[in-house]
Amino acid sequence: MTASATFSTDQHVLRAGMVGMGMIFDETYRPFFEQAGAAGIYDPSFGVCQAPLTAVASRTGGRAEAYRRAAAGKAGDFQSFREPDSIGQLLKTDVDLVCVATPDDRHFAAAKAVLASGKHLLVEKPSVLSLAELDELDRLAREHGVLAKVVYHKLLDPDHKKLRTLVADGDLRHVNHGYCSLLEPKSISGGQFAEWIVGRNPGTYVAVHYIKLIDFTFGGRLKSVACTGQRGLVGPADGPTWDSTQLRLIYQYDDGREAAFDIHTSWVTPDNFPGYVEQEVQFRFDNGVWNGHSRKRGVECTIEGQTPLARKITMNNHYNGTFLEPWGERSQRGYGIEVLERFVREVATVEFGGPVGEREQRLQRARELSYNDLSADRQTVAAVQAMEAILARHAVGQPNCIVELRREGLVLLPPSVGETEVLYRGAC
Repeated sequence: MTASATFSTDQHVLRAGMVGMGMIFDETYRPFFEQAGAAGIYDPSFGVCQAPLTAVASRTGGRAEAYRRAAAGKAGDFQSFREPDSIGQLLKTDVDLVCVATPDDRHFAAAKAVLASGKHLLVEKPSVLSLAELDELDRLAREHGVLAKVVYHKLLDPDHKKLRTLVADGDLRHVNHGYCSLLEPKSISGGQFAEWIVGRNPGTYVAVHYIKLIDFTFGGRLKSVACTGQRGLVGPADGPTWDSTQLRLIYQYDDGREAAFDIHTSWVTPDNFPGYVEQEVQFRFDNGVWNGHSRKRGVECTIEGQTPLARKITMNNHYNGTFLEPWGERSQRGYGIEVLERFVREVATVEFGGPVGEREQRLQRARELSYNDLSADRQTVAAVQAMEAILARHAVGQPNCIVELRREGLVLLPPSVGETEVLYRGAC
């Protein structure tokens, strides 16, 4: 510690709003707000900052009221707004930041309203489904002087952080190709997401985590996107709702070499599968191979009458787990919660981390964090938009399209000679 080190003892509050009260809220936002509202977060630059949940918006308000009853003093006295105009009502309160965890095709409208009202934004992945929407959100964030961030919790997975460390340090040199897979149980698509799943696909929902992992870890320029998939379990075999998808991305690097990445996703795995999800990655380098598997790194537990349905045999205690600490305290923690704390810490640093006259400099530093800032999300959103367009063509009888990132923009090419479609005009 240097003699010039200073430590703030200030007390601050960032009032939080929440749009969406579903599974993601219960798994990660709920425990975060319960902890941050009570104990707060600390940093030497701003002191202690509490972040209580003060307002929520949802379709019917049912889950919000159920949570209010179940919280039993763990959560503050938040306001609950329901349709019509639940978000508009929330934004009329005194919230400082808003988290959006709605179905992915509803992100843009909610995020736009949040930023237009001058509130800091955290939105679940994928942030939006098109580059035009991303442009609009980035413009609003800059116009109103607030942060616009997206949740990529897998970047905080200890295994993925170690992978990036080895790449950044030059121990693993020049990625050649990669494979990523994430398989979720039928209960996700057939139960928890049944209300909004028509016309959607598991690639947009979870492949985006790996798109960002690849883009953030290895850099490079995205050149092309291809995708196919299967239908018939979640919806009709000739409909727009997908059971599983297989996505391929081609990246080019500064030395002219290319690498291909395949990302396979599904939400129709049998519910009696031993793990909550099946996640694995493999990346091949000039001088090595990286293999990661979410279940094989964990533990196995069998309990008569509970596993593998009520409780899974394998569990990911790194992402989110409930624990009885050695000192007797009950806690819930993991990188799925840590990523939310990081966002609030960034907002607190901007607002309270120094003189008011230097806020703009702190804001710019926070925007340079490419792991979560919307301004750094262009290639990830381009891949999502391309995947959606390819699957839409496939659903109406034109499979095997490909999307290229060209000088003129994001361009869809049919499988045979035909007219191309410019999905987005401008730099991707």
